[in-house]
Amino acid sequence: MTHPSNTETPHGAHAELDRYDTARLVAALVDDHSVAVQAVQAAQAELARAVDATAERLARGGRLIYAGAGTSGRLGVLDAVELNPTFSWPRHRAPALLAGGEGAMFLSVEGAEDDGAQGAQDLHRLGPTPDDVVFAIAASGTTPFALGVITSARSLGCLTIGMANNPGSPLPLAAEIGIVLDTGPEVISGSTRLKAGTAQKVALNSFSSAVMVRLHKVYGNLMVDLRATNVKLVHRAVRLTMQAGGASQPQAEAALRDCGFQVKVAVVMLRSGLDAEQAQARLAHHRGNLRAALGEG
Repeated sequence: MTHPSNTETPHGAHAELDRYDTARLVAALVDDHSVAVQAVQAAQAELARAVDATAERLARGGRLIYAGAGTSGRLGVLDAVELNPTFSWPRHRAPALLAGGEGAMFLSVEGAEDDGAQGAQDLHRLGPTPDDVVFAIAASGTTPFALGVITSARSLGCLTIGMANNPGSPLPLAAEIGIVLDTGPEVISGSTRLKAGTAQKVALNSFSSAVMVRLHKVYGNLMVDLRATNVKLVHRAVRLTMQAGGASQPQAEAALRDCGFQVKVAVVMLRSGLDAEQAQARLAHHRGNLRAALGEG
């Protein structure tokens, strides 16, 4: 029998967990999540490398394809889904492969993670190209579905990123860029939805947000490429336009109405005295870079 991986090893400090009173039990679970942030901090160099390489491919028209099983796969889906409302990133340019299919978001699909051939097949259905980035996630680093995706993606010339929570595991080693979030044993043995999952969420959130910054989706620290798809986001678009455009609320609202609530376009209109069509053309000329469109370099 092989020695269990770090994520499967029982936590030595909590062998009597079921005997804890509730206050101590909650404290043990909450406090252990601090290790997750430390693990991501230790992997910052690899994350930065992944950000730069990904931004380069996406700027050429590629897609960011997430892949995983179970909790890891669901976190990939979550990161993919949030890119559209937050940064107006087209949905078709951030597909997510989840072992067991879309239904596995809500119900466990037993055995799906063990099928490496299915992972490769699911990827092939997307028609990957060398401009695409494939980011596979698995806490264990040994999940066959994730390994099948990453191995196939690399053979097709995609940029491959593999993230796991166990040092020396196969997934990071199989990818062009390997990211290890060494979170160690879980308070509840083997339950990687705990701090391993927290570390993955922090890493994915930081990675994709940084990529979007590199792709000029942010001006200063303002989210100027959001999609105003509900009342809350419409109000946010107005506030952002007022701040970045140096405008009053009525001015910001009028500019946004004229350009279909595109914050970047409204800001160029307000700052440069252009109409919506002219502002859109200037932004397009500068490949969506608001600073460049405003002459700020």
